[in-house]
Amino acid sequence: MAQAATQARSSPVIERNLHEMLRDTPAMNESSKAVHSGTTPPTPQRGYNQHPASLPLSNSASSTATAQSPSTPSQNGDSQMFKVPPSKIETIRNWSISTYKCTKQLMFEKLGKTSRTVDTELETQIEQLRDTQRKYSNILRLSRALSSHFYHVVQTQHALGEAFSDLAQKSPELQEEFLYNSETQRNLTKNGETLLNALNFFVSSVNTLCNKTIEDTLLTIRQYETARIEYDAYRTDLELLIQAPRSEATAQRLEEAQLAFDKHKDEFEKLRSDVIVKLKFLDENRIKVMHKQLLLFHNAVSAYFSGNQQALEATLKQFNIKVKSPNSTIPSWLEQ
Repeated sequence: MAQAATQARSSPVIERNLHEMLRDTPAMNESSKAVHSGTTPPTPQRGYNQHPASLPLSNSASSTATAQSPSTPSQNGDSQMFKVPPSKIETIRNWSISTYKCTKQLMFEKLGKTSRTVDTELETQIEQLRDTQRKYSNILRLSRALSSHFYHVVQTQHALGEAFSDLAQKSPELQEEFLYNSETQRNLTKNGETLLNALNFFVSSVNTLCNKTIEDTLLTIRQYETARIEYDAYRTDLELLIQAPRSEATAQRLEEAQLAFDKHKDEFEKLRSDVIVKLKFLDENRIKVMHKQLLLFHNAVSAYFSGNQQALEATLKQFNIKVKSPNSTIPSWLEQ
C-alpha cells in the first residue's frame, strides 16, 4: 500500500516535468536547418502550434520564388524592372506578316502592278560586278585546267627522264644519246615545276578574289536588295492607308505603318551606303590584284616557253613565290 501511495504522489510530478519540457522545446519554425523565404518569421505565441513558413527544400532560390506572394510590393517592384520578351507566337506572326508583304510586293513588281525604288547608277554597277565575277570564274576554271594538265606533263617528263637514264646504263652503244635526252627532260621538269608554282599562285589569288572578296560584296548586295523589297512593301502599305477614309482605327493603323516604314527606310539607306562603299574599295582592290597576277602569268609563261630559265626564276623571286617540287614530300617540323 505504501508503495502504491508513493507512485500516486510521484505521477503528478512526472506529468508536470513533461509539460515543462514540452513548453520549453522550440517550435518547428525556429529550427536552424529550415529554409525560409528570406523574411524574418513571426515570433511564436503560446496557446497554439506555429506552422513553418516554408518547406525545408534544398534550393533556397526556388523556395524564395515559391514562398513570396505575387501581390507583395517587393515582387511587384522587381517585375517592373524586367521587360517581358515577346512570345514565339508574336515573333512568328510578325515574320509571317513581313514575308507576306514582301512576297506580294515582289509578285506585283513582276506583274507591273506596283512601283519599285530604282537607283539606276547603283544597279548598273551591281550588274557589272556580277558580270565580272562570271568572267573571272571562267578564267579561274581554265587556269585550273591548265595547271592540272601541265602537272601531268611535268610528271610524264620526269618519268621519261628516269627511263632514259636507266637505258643509258644498260645500252652502252646508245649511252650518249640516252644521257643527252635524259638531261633535257630533267631540265624541262625543273623549269616545269617552276612554272607550275607560278600557275598555282595565280589560281590561288584569282580564287580568293572571285570566291571570297567579290562574294563578300555580293552578300551585302543581296541584303540590300532584300531591304529594298521590304522598304517598297511598307511604303506601298503606307500610301494605301494615307488614301483611305479617316477613322480612329485607320489613324492607329496609319501611325503603326509610319513607324514600320521609317524603320525599314533607315535599314535600306544604311545598306545602300554600305554597298556603295564596298563597290568602291572592291574595284580598287581588284585592279591592284589582277595587275600583279596578270604580269606574273605573262612573264612566267613567256620565260618557260622561250627556254629562258633565268628569267623564269627571276619572275618567281620578284613575286616572292617559293618553288615547291610536285614530287617532294611534306617537310618535317625540324626542317620547317
